[in-house]
Parts: sequence; C-alpha cells; structure tokens
Amino acid sequence: MSAKSLDLVWISVNDFKKAIKFYTEVVGLKLLECNEEWGWAELEGKNGGIKLGIGQHRPQPGAIEPGQNAVMTFTVENIDHAVKNFRQKGATLVGEIEEVPGHVKMQMVKDVDGNCFHLVETLDQKMPEHVHHHSGGCCKH
Repeated sequence: MSAKSLDLVWISVNDFKKAIKFYTEVVGLKLLECNEEWGWAELEGKNGGIKLGIGQHRPQPGAIEPGQNAVMTFTVENIDHAVKNFRQKGATLVGEIEEVPGHVKMQMVKDVDGNCFHLVETLDQKMPEHVHHHSGGCCKH
C-alpha cells in the first residue's frame, strides 16, 4: 500500500458554523464544500494547496477532540485493501471503516506514538443533494 497523495488535513470543532466563519473571515480561506448534516466543510487558500477540513465533533470512542490539533488524511486507491495491509503489518486501527455517502470511506489509524491519521478512499458516486461545492447554500454564516 502506498499513499497516492496528501490532500487534506482536518480539525475537530465544537461549533461548526463558528469555525467556518473564523476560517473564512479571519484566516481568509475560501469555502469549497459544506455538508451541515455531516458537520463537514472543506476550505483552501486563494492559491490552492492542501485543503483544510472542518469536522463537527461527534462524541464516540476514539474521536478526535476539539483542540487536539490537525489530523492528516492519506488518500488510497482501495480502503479495504489498505486496511487489510495495515492490519497485517500490526498497525493500530481505531474503530471500523466509516462512509460518508457519496464522498469518502475512511479508517482511523494510530501511529507508533499514538498520533491519529485517516486512510481515505474518495468515492466517485454523485454526491447527495445536501452536499454541494460551495456557491452559496447550507453553510451561510
């Protein structure tokens, strides 16, 4: 298994709309995508680069708490194959593969020091109607 790319780093937040407002108005990032139902947004700088993901904190075992810093995501071709490979090599997997319908499948992994990252497979399905590339809509602030 090799990572195809490092495209996104995300943070967990307590107040989704407040975080979007901060990163757009104070930091000056452009809102690319927003899904209020899943509490997820993606932003980038005016010249592109790695995207910043903002995730509404969802309390569950192994969840990243707000303020714990950013989480890297490594894009893989096939998450099932990647997870099997990581498991065989003794990696610490946290929870099960999660799917955000029409967007991604992801698996939380811990490195040897306990730092978390996600393996992510991007889904090519049409996004559900409540998810959109941002040109207005659900994440108005």
